[in-house]
Amino acid sequence: MLDPKQKISRRHILKVGAAGFLGVLGSTLVNPVSAFTKSSQSEPSHDMHDKLKNMRQHSMTHGYDPGTDSSEGLESAVKALTQFDYGKASMRADGRTVRDYDMIAADWELEIAKGIRFPGWAFNGTIPGPTLRCTEGDIVRVTFRNGSAHPHSIHFHGIHPTDMDGLEPVAPGETFIYEFEAKPAGMQVYHCHVQPFTRHIHKGLYGNFIIDPKIPRKPAKEFSMVMNGFDLDLDGENEIYTVNGFAFAYMSRPIKVKAGELIRVYISNMTEFDLLNSFHLHANFFNYYATGADPQARPYFTDTIMQCQGERGIVEMVFPAPGRYMFHAHQSEFTELGWMGFFVAE
Repeated sequence: MLDPKQKISRRHILKVGAAGFLGVLGSTLVNPVSAFTKSSQSEPSHDMHDKLKNMRQHSMTHGYDPGTDSSEGLESAVKALTQFDYGKASMRADGRTVRDYDMIAADWELEIAKGIRFPGWAFNGTIPGPTLRCTEGDIVRVTFRNGSAHPHSIHFHGIHPTDMDGLEPVAPGETFIYEFEAKPAGMQVYHCHVQPFTRHIHKGLYGNFIIDPKIPRKPAKEFSMVMNGFDLDLDGENEIYTVNGFAFAYMSRPIKVKAGELIRVYISNMTEFDLLNSFHLHANFFNYYATGADPQARPYFTDTIMQCQGERGIVEMVFPAPGRYMFHAHQSEFTELGWMGFFVAE
């Protein structure tokens, strides 16, 4: 029996079922920002205890149907799959391409599951932030404005001068311009690098950064995915896991592809509080290019990969026949708490 004075841990959620928990929590949070504090979440009321007990039978299975109702968070996750920000391109006198990006960090309240909003810190209003994209050798120029009440920065993975490394905090209300040559080609990420890192990254300040090779990769249908998690009661354990910021997004909106078509997924892991996250594909195998720096490299042929935080790579696959191909984390706990979806090959 649950002790009403005990913390609502993710293991409690698994006992009563994630679907039931999300519904209960969503209906309970009148003021989401104040509710996501240790004091309000660490000691659930007797009413919450009773609701959790009543939902015990609604455990998660692969057959869970989250519905298809549209919502702000769902639509954001769907757009994140295929929205690539190439910046505003211009040409320097020496013939090199310059790409200008505008990035602002601010405090945003975002929907991360049905009925649940999270008081995040976000780049350009989304978690994850926009997927930045350029070509190796381009000059990347990012005008970063800090609209938050906290100091922030942007640290880009890759090769660049150390004064462009994002180690110096940008104070609230201040602006800093990051400028560097994009290299090496491959799948990179960016994130805030202000301490405490666990807080600044967990709250949502991260995104994918794709540097295309000068010789283009083979044509493919392309998607961007960021694996992440959300600690709702600030106890250092995630209660919800997602791809692109919304639980069960690609069960509600399966990703439509064509059988026989080359599919390319740029995938990264920015999950805080867990050592690893993973990607598993059902009924098919894929080629995995770790970091994706060399398109000619021999890939890893598998149906499951693991990534630590900040690790990333490129998944390439072809679906051999029409059908519904499930994908999810191969940590069952993550799967049951929001991290699974479907490719639908037509």
